[in-house]
Order: sequence, then structure tokens, then C-alpha cells
Amino acid sequence: MGLRANAAAAAGRTLADTQDDGLRLPEEFVNEFPASDPMAGYEPGDDDPEMVPVHLAWLRVRKEIRAIAKGEQYNGGGTRFSFRGVDTVVNTFGPVTLRHGINVLPVHVEASYRDTTTSKGNKMHECTATVTWRIIGPKGDDFTLQTQGEALDSADKATAKAQSVALRVLLLTSGLTPTHDKDPDASYIERGTSAPARSADSYRDEILDKKTSQGRLQQIGYELGNLRMMGAKVVNEVGEQETLDSLGRRIYGERAGGAQ
Repeated sequence: MGLRANAAAAAGRTLADTQDDGLRLPEEFVNEFPASDPMAGYEPGDDDPEMVPVHLAWLRVRKEIRAIAKGEQYNGGGTRFSFRGVDTVVNTFGPVTLRHGINVLPVHVEASYRDTTTSKGNKMHECTATVTWRIIGPKGDDFTLQTQGEALDSADKATAKAQSVALRVLLLTSGLTPTHDKDPDASYIERGTSAPARSADSYRDEILDKKTSQGRLQQIGYELGNLRMMGAKVVNEVGEQETLDSLGRRIYGERAGGAQ
């Protein structure tokens, strides 16, 4: 007796019972007589999740997760920000999805690549991955979602990194996972008063100062125009009233003539 016969006998069947009789349902009747549900006779055990539709199981996952704070920090290259890393998000969702019978499977990946260079001249490989995910519930029903991830790497890890980012985006966006950070609108800071504008007399003194260059005199003219102080009258070097505009132009002309 061969191995197949022994196996059949151990299962209480004859070898003939295990043979394929070659009978097939005609194609035109396949839709009328669909295959039986593989979960139809399943009875959950004590540790198995409740047999609920996938959308309800996912809702229970969201209710249990509640929030994931931005507990990690990036500090490099003059940039500093807080973020929620891939490992943190997966470690949070993993046990909860398992408890509620949720499977998250990538079923299709489209990736595009390009070579780039960092600001320091290092060559990098960039990958942008579009991943289609199938979210399967405890009863076997499912829905699909699609996310993108982008990553840089100097070796061969760009694709794996991009898919990891796409997974983080999937869990955070489809889970509508808040950070519980303080809302920016929850605080109000009253602005202090702006520094007082320079007085007309201070501009007069700078214009008359022999150390003031011609370039600075031109700049003073722009400042006076922006401050709408061109017409402000001051006492000039001979004790007469003169507008700052006139004073500035006259002094500039005198110094320009003296420089020739």
C-alpha cells in the first residue's frame, strides 16, 4: 500500500474517494452555482475575534487605537520636527488588528524611480511607491485602499522604505488617527507694539553726518519714501526749515560734486 493509500485509510476513506473523477461544472453554470463559502462552517474559538463585517471590525480597531502622539523627533541639517514613525504606528495597530481579526495585505505595488543628489553632493536613489492594500475582516469580506510613499536611500532600500511609509499613511489616514496635540487655535498671543519709527531729526542728523556715504543717502531716501516722511520739515545746518527730501537731495548732490 502506497503513501496516498495509507493517508486515505487513516482518514477513513479509500483511495478511490480521493481520485479526481474529471467532472467539471460547465462554465455557463459557474455563476449560478457559486463555490461554497469557506467560512460557512467555521466556529470561532475562545481566542478568536467576533465574526462581524470588516467595516465594523475596522471601526472597533479605530475606537481602540484612539490616538498616536508625535513622540519622535528629527533634528538634523538645521531642521527639527516631531513625527510618528513607521514602527510606532505598526506596533500600535498590530496587536489591535490581530485582536479584531483584521488582516492588512499589500496586493499591488507600482513604483517609480529617479536618481538625485543631496545638498552635500551625495548620490541617492529615490522611490515613489503606490501601494494597493486589501483590508480583510474576520468573516473574509474586504475592502481596498491605496496610498503612496516616498523615500530616499543611498543603496538598495528605497523601495522597502517607500512601502513602509505607504503603510504608515494607510494606517493613519484610514484610521483617522489623531495626535492629541494642542490645537493651534487653542492659544492666543497678543502682539506687542512695533518699534517706534525714527524721528525726522534723527534722519536729519544722519544726512548731515559727513561719515554717511552716498549709498546710505540713497537708502535713506527709500526709507523716507516708505515711511511717508519725505515732506517732514527739519532745521538744516544753517538754521533754516527744510524738508528731509530736499535736504537729502542737496547733500547727496554736494557730496557727489565734491567727489569728482
